[in-house]
Amino acid sequence: MVANAFSQPSRRKVLVTHENSNITISGEVLRCLRPKAWLNDEVINVYLELLKEREKKEPKKFLKCHFFNTFFYKKLISGRAGYDYKAVRRWTTQRKLGYSLLECDKIFVPVHKQIHWCLAVIDKKEEKIQYLDSLGGIDKQVMRVLARYIVDEVKDKNGEDIDVTSWQQEYVTDLPNQENGFDCGVFMIKFADFYSRGLGLCFKQEDMPYFRSRTAKEILKLRAD
Repeated sequence: MVANAFSQPSRRKVLVTHENSNITISGEVLRCLRPKAWLNDEVINVYLELLKEREKKEPKKFLKCHFFNTFFYKKLISGRAGYDYKAVRRWTTQRKLGYSLLECDKIFVPVHKQIHWCLAVIDKKEEKIQYLDSLGGIDKQVMRVLARYIVDEVKDKNGEDIDVTSWQQEYVTDLPNQENGFDCGVFMIKFADFYSRGLGLCFKQEDMPYFRSRTAKEILKLRAD
């Protein structure tokens, strides 16, 4: 099925449409999951939607999570001073989500650094913000921005003032190492997959070709396993 979707005749075909997010995946778009290609926004975003749907189907098996799409962080830092809460304030209304963001165990934020994908995680339960970079980088701006965001979000949605100065800011170092220049997006979505299961990151660079094929299959079936 995956080989057929990656084939030349499928390039111009619409393979699947995810109705809730209105994301259409054509053969051309899905081809970013072939070896040595960079993942695009559509594939990342539809996969994160599937992770949320997986949790809804089996809530006892997975942590309660929210997965922001790839445009959230860009929008959040779009203000003149590098921060604009108003730009994303309406993204998380109860009516829009169907649940409260602040009830979630983990909130996942994809971060795109020009040509490199990283993942940030707001862990409200453990009171920490984590940053996962498969190349081992750190980014203090991401930590500052997300700490400010969660304060503003709690104030806006619950009318409460919270102090996050005691929250741990963790650059996760015990990570599978990326050993090339094109698999960062796959590492990023698998970090989210494993963390939303409550699992350690028990995979490595050699698993990336398998994860590419598996992700393509899950998108084609519109179901994350």
